[in-house]
Amino acid sequence: MKQKVLSKLILIMIIVGITLAIFESYNFRKYGIQTAMDKAQSISEVVKSGLTSHMINGNMDQRGVFLNSISNLENVKQLWIIRGENVIKQYGPAKPNEQPQDDIDKQVLKNSKIAYTLDESFSKSTIRVTIPYKAIQNKTANCMECHDVKYGETLGAISIILDITEMKNSGLFMAFLIMVFTAIATILVIFFASRILKPHLETIDELSGKVKNISNGTFTNMIKKDGISKESDNLIREYNILVNGLSTTFSDIDKKLNIFVGDNPYHSQNPLINSQRVIGNLSDIYQFKKEIEIDSTKDEIYERLSQILQNKFDFHKFIFMEQNYETNKNIVVYKQGNCDYCSKELTNSPELCRVIRSTNDVTSLKDHKVCTVFNNDQKHYYCTFIDIGDNVKLVINFTLDTKDELSRLKDEISLIRNYFLESAPSLIVKLLLEELKASAYKDGLTGLYNRKFLDEHIEKLVPHALRENINLGVLMLDMDHFKAVNDEYGHDVGDLVLKELSRILGENVRDSDIVVRYGGEEFVVLLVGVTDEQKALEVANKIKTKVSENEISVYAGNKLKKTVSIGLSMFPQDSRNFETVMKNADIALYEAKSSGRNKAIRWEDKVEIELF
Repeated sequence: MKQKVLSKLILIMIIVGITLAIFESYNFRKYGIQTAMDKAQSISEVVKSGLTSHMINGNMDQRGVFLNSISNLENVKQLWIIRGENVIKQYGPAKPNEQPQDDIDKQVLKNSKIAYTLDESFSKSTIRVTIPYKAIQNKTANCMECHDVKYGETLGAISIILDITEMKNSGLFMAFLIMVFTAIATILVIFFASRILKPHLETIDELSGKVKNISNGTFTNMIKKDGISKESDNLIREYNILVNGLSTTFSDIDKKLNIFVGDNPYHSQNPLINSQRVIGNLSDIYQFKKEIEIDSTKDEIYERLSQILQNKFDFHKFIFMEQNYETNKNIVVYKQGNCDYCSKELTNSPELCRVIRSTNDVTSLKDHKVCTVFNNDQKHYYCTFIDIGDNVKLVINFTLDTKDELSRLKDEISLIRNYFLESAPSLIVKLLLEELKASAYKDGLTGLYNRKFLDEHIEKLVPHALRENINLGVLMLDMDHFKAVNDEYGHDVGDLVLKELSRILGENVRDSDIVVRYGGEEFVVLLVGVTDEQKALEVANKIKTKVSENEISVYAGNKLKKTVSIGLSMFPQDSRNFETVMKNADIALYEAKSSGRNKAIRWEDKVEIELF
């Protein structure tokens, strides 16, 4: 720093000196030329006055002596006059020494303007000035009295060559003095600046190195310096306080911010860079949280999480699964890419999911067989989960093509989990809304769908069935002599009988079929996509048989058996109007009950078909 400052001072002084020398030289040259021009004009006036006197006195033949006397003046190297055309016409041709000597003389006679030229060499400098004589008329002279010319016309000119070497040398000498003065001033400035600025420059050098370390994230370099000025001492003390504060602050920020986003896989020795990266991640997470708060469904939130994983983290094969403890079900709620290597096994056996059982992340980074249900040995996997309610966990399963990709995911997983954790409250709200909506469509006693659900679902199912040419088998069921159960055993046993019936119905139909408690002891089963009425009757009779075989414990070791009557109608074979099909099934149910109960009867326009 010291050398740089002194070098700059020297350079500035030299530039100033050279500038002053050039400026002074230019001014002296300009001044010299102007002085020479003024002297030439003064000589011109003297010559003009002398020639006029000679003309008035009639001794123009003596003008040569007069001009020679003028030529002997100091610094006058040469002098001659030029006779103009108007004078030649009036007084005759000019003498050889009074004729134009060159083009400059001719030009001045023609345009009546002063002209000059410089002739400069290293040792000698002269100026040649040619001044026109114009016809004038004033109190002291009237050229028109002697000359046959008009006012302002050119009578002639005078050319003078003056020696200006002395003036030039004076200018050069002054420039030399300026350069010497500048050199002396530069030396003095350097000397005193070095002594005065030395401690300050050394302090600045020290601070410069430390500040560079700060920009690289090093806040531990304190400055210790003795024997310095009061100003430098105050500056160093303030610097040390600042560095100590920055070191403490950024370390604290780094630790606290990492609580929110997890360990930084790209941790730098520079806390500034680390804090900037963490704050950037926090800003992204905050923005993400604000966006999902206005999403209306879980699907929108899962889609947004998918975009984060793909666009921000560059992972493109993953699957989200919801595991519900109450229902003991594992449901795939989102899938991206070809990665479904474990969900099928977990659908029917969610207890096999290792990440849920161990409550720790599961990865194939070291051992591919850690997870026994992942069925692709050519791929790698990483599983983690978050809680999205008291009874539901969201499992996030990544499928990766290479071990390097798996290692990168392991580094990023803390930050990725933060996005899922921030989405958890919104997902919980959506789950609660789903449960609330589902409760409006569920029967409180049996847990089956209620009549409201059937009415609303049919509005969507019927057009779909007609469009896709899908059969719907409608089973209308009624518990035989159910009132007698309530009368003999009480409503508690009656409720138990209904629950047992709902269990049997659920166990003997497919997941795609819909079981509805239609009202009281009456139930409806929709066999969605059943191939034909024969298959529908088989299901009806299977249900009838299972109910009749089921024993229900009531009290004191007593067992109770019940039967059901079933009516069947087919949509759209029997009618393209679903309400008509429901009435047909109800008619068939009535036929089954009136013909002895514990029967399944197919409605067929006044014809009964009974199967046992």
